[in-house]
Amino acid sequence: METFIAALSIFALAAFVGFEIISKVPPTLHTPLMSGSNAVSGITLIGAILAAGSPHADLARWLGLLAVFFATVNVVGGFLVTRRMLAMFRRRD
Repeated sequence: METFIAALSIFALAAFVGFEIISKVPPTLHTPLMSGSNAVSGITLIGAILAAGSPHADLARWLGLLAVFFATVNVVGGFLVTRRMLAMFRRRD
C-alpha cells in the first residue's frame, strides 16, 4: 500500500508540474515544444508497452494499456502538428 501511495503521489506531482510548465509556454513555442516532446513520449510509449506486457497484477496491465493508448495519441498528434507547421513554410508553386 505504501508503494501505491508513493507512486500516486509522484504521478499527481508530475501531472501538476507538467501542466504548470506547459501553460506558461508562449503560443509561438508550442509547435517546437511538441516536436521535442515526441522523443519523451516515445520513451513513455516503450515504458507503457513494458508495463502492459508485465506479469504483474491486472491493474498494472490495464494501466499500462491505457498508457500505451495515451502515449500513442500524443506521439501521433505531435507528428501531425509538426507536419502541419512545416507545411506552412513550404514554397507554393
